[in-house]
Amino acid sequence: MASEGPLRLERDRCTGCGICASACPFGVIEIIDGYPVIGDGCRLCASCVDICPNEALTIIEGAETEEASGYSGVLTFAEQRRGRIHPVSYELLGKGRELADKLGEPLSSVIIGSGVTEMAEELIMRGADRVYVYDDPRLADFRDDPYSALLVDLVRKVRPSIFLFGATSIGRSLAPRVAASLNTGLTADCTGLDIDPETRLLVQTRPAFGGNVMATIICPRTRPQMATVRYKVMPEAPRDPNRRGEIKLMKFDPANLPDRVRILDFQPLKEEVSITEADLVVSGGKGLGTPEGFKMLEELADLLGGAVGASRPCVDEGWIGYSHQVGLSGRTVRPKLYMACGISGAVQHLAGMKTSDFIIAINKDREAPIFTVASLGVVGDLYEIIPRLIERIREYKKDVSVRKGDP
Repeated sequence: MASEGPLRLERDRCTGCGICASACPFGVIEIIDGYPVIGDGCRLCASCVDICPNEALTIIEGAETEEASGYSGVLTFAEQRRGRIHPVSYELLGKGRELADKLGEPLSSVIIGSGVTEMAEELIMRGADRVYVYDDPRLADFRDDPYSALLVDLVRKVRPSIFLFGATSIGRSLAPRVAASLNTGLTADCTGLDIDPETRLLVQTRPAFGGNVMATIICPRTRPQMATVRYKVMPEAPRDPNRRGEIKLMKFDPANLPDRVRILDFQPLKEEVSITEADLVVSGGKGLGTPEGFKMLEELADLLGGAVGASRPCVDEGWIGYSHQVGLSGRTVRPKLYMACGISGAVQHLAGMKTSDFIIAINKDREAPIFTVASLGVVGDLYEIIPRLIERIREYKKDVSVRKGDP
């Protein structure tokens, strides 16, 4: 028997076949004098343990890599775009505050950009105990290289136990780069986060296999424990103007920052009301029967000042664009009112809209799963119900306009 760092080798069982070395995803196992030797960089992924035909390798109980010790606190990335903090940052602070309180540790946030120092106060009011600020004109536009380099440097200095990002285009680009540089794990697109009371580990929940199962993931041996969190699945942290915290302006050497990209121009996307930002969403499913049915829903959404959503089958059929898709494989929405028209209510779709404040479901099938989450259910033909609803709204708006004396 021999100890190879955090692994134990039973030499009388080992045949020196080398399968463990071939299976190691980190390439740290080498066969020397007929036996495997585990070098630096072992992440205790257990690939070698699982594949050994003779069960010659085991993980030493209680083994822990050096990277997992000495870390404390929760850190969130406060994403800002052209001078406006993305709302997902407040959702992260809300969940981060909850996690930090369970651990009895501080909650911090980091913001990068130009002219962002004044935004730090808002992050304090939303629950952060400390805000790290990188404020420089050269950081005005997001680029992967400099932003990730600054975050990696910050983590190495402050050593947070947990680091959270929003699962936005920026967060999904940054988080993997930071995790890879720190040689730690990352769970993407989380819909739930909690602290295990016994191990004090971050318990991360995310959909897997197209949303058919919910995976529970932990990162027991490396730090920080990192996750990207879906937008609109968690409530925003409440704003408390009386909160006080520390704002720390961070210094860095621009000459040492990697930066392979130069922004020549920025053209904002001209699109309809985003379904993730809309207070009202009118969504259609296969019950519409044809893509023309979405014209009726667009008319209703326009009258109500809302946006049009869709279930995945409609998007797969090409009836409407992917940007309208609601569900685990689309976007998560949390409007004040969600209208589900001709949507049966598959679990993947429900996960993307069930936290809406008020849900109205219209479906012919009174046994449709959508009615289990609906605040108000209407059993009937949507092609009879919605045109009459549109007509009544038009009449109501006309009456209001006349009473106000509008032409």
